[in-house]
Amino acid sequence: MVWIVVVGALLAGLVALNVAVLQLNVRLDRLGRERATLRDENAALEARSSSAKATVQARAKQRLGLVPATNPTYVDLRKR
Repeated sequence: MVWIVVVGALLAGLVALNVAVLQLNVRLDRLGRERATLRDENAALEARSSSAKATVQARAKQRLGLVPATNPTYVDLRKR
C-alpha cells in the first residue's frame, strides 16, 4: 500500500516537472518571437536613420556647401 503512495507521488512530481518544462518552453518561444520582432524593428529604424542622415548631408552640401569632416581635430579644454 505504501508503494502505491510513493509511486503516485513520484508520478505527480514527474507531471509537475513536465508542466514546468512546457511552460518554460512556451515562454522561451514567445521571447524568441519578440526578439525577432525587435531585431526587425531595429533594422527598419536603422535604415530610416541612415536615409535621414543621407538626406541631411545632401541638403547641407547642396544648400550650404557643407561636407563631412575627413580628419577632425579636437582641442583639449580641460584645466591643468
